[in-house]
Amino acid sequence: MTSTLTHWLLTEGLHIVLVVLVAVITTRTIRWGAGRISRRLSEADDHETTVRSEAVKHRQAVASVISSVAIALLYVVVAVDVTNQLGLPVGSLVAPAAVLGAALGFGAQRIVQDLLSGFFIITEKQYGFGDLIELSVTSGGTAVGTVEDVTLRVTKLRTSDGEMYTVPNGQIVKALNMSKDWARAVVDVPVPTSADLNRVNDVLGDVAKAAMQNDGLPSLLLDEPSLMGVESIELDTVNLRMVARTLPGKQFEVGRKLRALIVAGLRRAGIATSGAVSTKS
Repeated sequence: MTSTLTHWLLTEGLHIVLVVLVAVITTRTIRWGAGRISRRLSEADDHETTVRSEAVKHRQAVASVISSVAIALLYVVVAVDVTNQLGLPVGSLVAPAAVLGAALGFGAQRIVQDLLSGFFIITEKQYGFGDLIELSVTSGGTAVGTVEDVTLRVTKLRTSDGEMYTVPNGQIVKALNMSKDWARAVVDVPVPTSADLNRVNDVLGDVAKAAMQNDGLPSLLLDEPSLMGVESIELDTVNLRMVARTLPGKQFEVGRKLRALIVAGLRRAGIATSGAVSTKS
């Protein structure tokens, strides 16, 4: 009995240990390689542009998915090999597996839905690493944040407060990408109805030209901000609107800088605003 156990440990047992050890090392290597590829893509893109390109975002998402699928396939192969080494006939496990699969079928539907949804998110390039997005989920709530990870099953978002959302892809009803290709900063300027609108328009036109000379703004703008004119009229207020096309995800920063320029320009011209200058995106 002792010699048989010793022989098994030196043959099948040693084989199982080596297979598991190789699987662990391979898993870490795959994750390290995927992380290195992602970092190199980010570094190369950072040297060329202010924000990540859509191609780089998609490649990073694909690298993450490929690494996850490769690790899953590796575990399946290892499980089958270990089963054979333990002397368990794989064929005899087919019937129990079918029964177990039928029992878990309803529970697995959500997982399959998550995987399929994640597949289409990646292939359709709906969003990628670094995108600022808003997700509407089946429960009726929303999740807003910057994409930190996309897999076939979940999407992870980091909020401006540092909190992390983990959203199953199958529960996503609608995805609003606020940083794809380009974005738009919309600034509403409320002025009293007694103000000379021609004078206000002249001031805002000067602000638009000054924005292209301001430190930091030209690198974020795709073109000169445009004055859209009167947006709405209220009892004591006239709202004028200025819009600017920006780099992806930079609309909020551009909106803040434009508001500062507008307030300073109106103050120099002696024109009072009726309330806070608001920004939309």
